[in-house]
Amino acid sequence: MIDLPKGTRIWIVAGVTDLRRGFDGLSAQVQGALQKEPLSGHVFICRGRRGDIVKLLWADTDGLCLFAKRRKRLFEAA
Repeated sequence: MIDLPKGTRIWIVAGVTDLRRGFDGLSAQVQGALQKEPLSGHVFICRGRRGDIVKLLWADTDGLCLFAKRRKRLFEAA
């Protein structure tokens, strides 16, 4: 579990994000779409097209962190 500092905000990037992007691409999207600084210490959440994967971008005291979370599918296509 990661303890976020007090006052940390969580921002959701609206729309669909190309999740092939890494640190630089997602940072550019945060700057363009939200007009926010990716190194501000806030958490930025980007969603993939299918909605089963999200990526979180967060700058802590050591640098920029990129987390990915894949939601387990409940029903697989036959």
